Amino acid sequence: MEKINIMKIKNIYKGMILATTLIIGMWVSGCKKGTLDAIKPTGTPTTTNFWKTADDAQQAANGLYDLQSNDEDLYGRGFFWFIDASDDMVVGRTSADRENIKNFVCTGNEQSIYAPWSAHFEVMKRANDIIANVPGINMDQATKNFILGQAYFIHATMHLEIADLYGSATQGAPVQNRANPLAFPLQLPSVKDNYAYIIADLKKAATLLPYLNQLAVTDYGRAHKTAAWAYLAKAYLHAKDYPNAEKYADSVILSGKHALLPNYADVFKIANNYSSEYIWSVASSQYGESILPGAMLENKGWGLYNGFGYYQPTKELVDEFEPGDKRLAATILKKGDTFQYFGQTYTYPIGGVSNSLTGYQFNKYMEPFSYAGGIHVSTNGNEPSTDLNVPLLRYAEVILIKAEAEIMQGKSGDAEINMIRQRAGLAPVSGATMVNLKHERRVELAGEWSDRNFDLVRWGDAQAVYAKPLHGSDGSVVWPARNFVPARDNVWPIPPNDIQISQGQLKQNAGW
Repeated sequence: MEKINIMKIKNIYKGMILATTLIIGMWVSGCKKGTLDAIKPTGTPTTTNFWKTADDAQQAANGLYDLQSNDEDLYGRGFFWFIDASDDMVVGRTSADRENIKNFVCTGNEQSIYAPWSAHFEVMKRANDIIANVPGINMDQATKNFILGQAYFIHATMHLEIADLYGSATQGAPVQNRANPLAFPLQLPSVKDNYAYIIADLKKAATLLPYLNQLAVTDYGRAHKTAAWAYLAKAYLHAKDYPNAEKYADSVILSGKHALLPNYADVFKIANNYSSEYIWSVASSQYGESILPGAMLENKGWGLYNGFGYYQPTKELVDEFEPGDKRLAATILKKGDTFQYFGQTYTYPIGGVSNSLTGYQFNKYMEPFSYAGGIHVSTNGNEPSTDLNVPLLRYAEVILIKAEAEIMQGKSGDAEINMIRQRAGLAPVSGATMVNLKHERRVELAGEWSDRNFDLVRWGDAQAVYAKPLHGSDGSVVWPARNFVPARDNVWPIPPNDIQISQGQLKQNAGW
């Protein structure tokens, strides 16, 4: 059989799906070496000779991680533009399509929207191929279970992000039909149906996956049991099923596998990539994977490195931190702060000069840039990855998910909120409300993938928050007030190109 022409498929489906039964082995990562180097896909098998052996199954599992780690349109910077829409940061550099996203005047055809959209569906297609084909392979059952668990987990995490961005109560987000993988993905009736699908996948994953400490060190970065439970808690929270959100947060907490690191700043250090606080991250290295640290670095890095200068914190975020909160210095670089940069101690901004629109910079991902000789950063400043894994969901968020679920049920979330506050050096609170919860989520998870914009949307706060301008460190307005219309802007526009290609099978979200 002729080898699959991947580019032709992409031209037909515009990257949303790969309408084949084989997606493994066609994305070779070249000579990059990194944390997940051993699990990169290799070779170019055809549909006639693949899905036969245990090695085929393993290569397929490897392919689940390739785009997540090596495609900047997912966890590099592309997907982060939706988070940039929040009040915590601004675009930082002139970029029309990114500014349109932040101002909620985008069309869906912007590359910054289309690229992460299509990448999500490509990863989900890879997962579905595993789910369809690996059960029929004669191989060790424990290994088979692990591979299937990874597929269900990765599909669920990709699906959850798409559901949160594109699904509403009146129209769900698209999902591929596993019974008919060649069919174009169709919207489910409601986002509630998306969440039900995601939850079912995560439950399957949790039964099949081992604990992290049962994995070989060389398999760190692959899916594991408490990560599935953590995402179950998150999915149930987004579905507003608070008892189950609490239940699965407790599954993680009571597992005994995780704990908060004593020092908040230590969470964002290379040595702690797989610490007790780790749940799920982008497994990165200086040879590839997430470029978010470089994307947040000062544009041109004061002449020492090619930072991109995106995602600059606002005064609104800085002012949210209470006096004495240890998290502020670990999260934000502000004028007069000292920091290590390529082996030297500097005062921010270096030489008193900064091209930051706000006068601030995120500090969470700066540790790799602190070492002399740049030993933990890419030598290619155009792809500024580092040896720091970028957290996607960490243990502190699981604790806050439980606190929110408790408060929404009329229970006390004080114990959980005070666990987070104690580490930050703050006094405990009593009778915590959603006001307290919202504050702790914002300052604990600032600049992370937890998605402040979606938090504001799901809480019903986005319209009021975005009606206010955003400010820089000197108090000047750096971003004007925005007109957020919940009936439209609670979800993002589905790329019109895919709607056209679907011949009407996909429907645009209301108002776009």
